[in-house]
Amino acid sequence: MSFGGSQPPYLNPVIPFSGPIHGGLQDGHEVIVNGSVLPSGGTRFFVNLQHGFDGRNIAFHFNPRFEDGNLVVCNTKQNGSWGKEERKMQMPFQKGAPFEIRFQVHSAAFKVTVNGSYFVEYQHRVPFHQVDTISIEGIVKVSYINFQNSRSAPIQPPCYVLHHTMAAQPPHRPKRGKPKPPQTVWPTAPSTVITQTVFPGIHSVPQMPSAPIFPPPVFTNQLYPLPFHTSIFGGLYPSRNIIISGTVLLTADKFTINLKCGNDIAFHLNPRFKENAVVRNSLINYKWGTEERALPRFMPFAQGQSFMVQIKCEVHCLKVSVNGQHQFDYSHRMNNLCSINHLEVSGDIQLTHVQIC
Repeated sequence: MSFGGSQPPYLNPVIPFSGPIHGGLQDGHEVIVNGSVLPSGGTRFFVNLQHGFDGRNIAFHFNPRFEDGNLVVCNTKQNGSWGKEERKMQMPFQKGAPFEIRFQVHSAAFKVTVNGSYFVEYQHRVPFHQVDTISIEGIVKVSYINFQNSRSAPIQPPCYVLHHTMAAQPPHRPKRGKPKPPQTVWPTAPSTVITQTVFPGIHSVPQMPSAPIFPPPVFTNQLYPLPFHTSIFGGLYPSRNIIISGTVLLTADKFTINLKCGNDIAFHLNPRFKENAVVRNSLINYKWGTEERALPRFMPFAQGQSFMVQIKCEVHCLKVSVNGQHQFDYSHRMNNLCSINHLEVSGDIQLTHVQIC
């Protein structure tokens, strides 16, 4: 099976890194590398899309070099021999700065965007479907490697990626009272769940009765404007996932992720860097509840660093992980989960990815 439905992300891989790409590459696939360039320790890094682990057959070698005036070298290696280099005398990366690289697979070429901007197109020299491995080495720290299929069916199951052209709108505010919750009935026991794998690296989600029609994902490769608001179609229910990725600003004080129902905040996630704390709370009927601050280890967010937050809804609580590490459970303080249908993100971050499954 191609990774469009089965490939989990690699989280915080140790560099140098090599890992399989399940099922190989296909037209419409996209490989996303999120991380930061180290400020010292060398002058180069590379990302290879290759066949096998021995490095003898590399379909696409993407090699930024902080030398010779700063450039990016692209090349192909076949049977251990390099081809002719293609050099771009432009450097979209900075030492010590975060980045997001997207390798988009097209029938004739790889198209690469860096930090939301088109950077280069590299014509295929070998069949791209031979690629079954990704390899990264050099002066980088990688937060995650994710895999997407940008040419999935136009009618999406309940898993979708939101970009700012479709979601950056102010929240809907009803004229009177609270909105009536959707009449969706979510399953209360695992035996009643019908599962369907719908997105790489995300747990299966229940196929809900009378599921709404979801808009197709819009891949604009741009940073989201903040504050960011979007509806959660169908509300929350057990096994639903929300993934939020971005980079904390170097001068960050705090940022906020809210799951809302009308004017109520069912879940308030508020990392505060001056307090070295991750505050959780709920605002119901205009009154804040009791704060929760306990963490199993250290503060999982850092100024200037990339992050990925996953919020998984379960029957009794929300399970929250950061960069693949479970941090805490947050017991539901609102019983009608389906009425929790709005996501809000704000604060001192660059927001790069929102995914709801």
